[in-house]
Amino acid sequence: MINNDVLRSIRYMLDLSDQQLIEIIHLVDPGFEIDKDDIQGFLKKAEEDEGFIECSNPVLARFLEGLVIHFRGRDPSQPQRPIEKRVSNNVVLKKLRVAFELKDVDMHEIFESVGFPVSKPELSAFFRQPDHRNFRLCGDQILRNFLKGLTLRVRAA
Repeated sequence: MINNDVLRSIRYMLDLSDQQLIEIIHLVDPGFEIDKDDIQGFLKKAEEDEGFIECSNPVLARFLEGLVIHFRGRDPSQPQRPIEKRVSNNVVLKKLRVAFELKDVDMHEIFESVGFPVSKPELSAFFRQPDHRNFRLCGDQILRNFLKGLTLRVRAA
């Protein structure tokens, strides 16, 4: 999926303001240069829209890692994790799973809530290392359905 779509979807799901997005990004990297104009540019729907800015991998990676810290806290005994260089759909799925402390059962319920059941082996394949023989790329449709289901779950709570 396009990084802008992921950011926009998570923002809607959690009902976050521009300032809250910036604060979440700064949880990971307080010196990272980002302001409200950047956020508003990321949230535009199409490249044709005036002020549209493509959300880069470093921005989305910091936001996703910031979500993990925001919801679960920082473990002072562990060093800070390195920022992902490339944010794939698998990385987004993994970060959201960690941030919301979702178990396999929760993940299956989320997919089923939007009429898109995923088998246990298929789900586990998304979380394997890329060089593992059973690794599977998470497609846009799978991530889109997961975000839709997670939004239903979070906003209903």
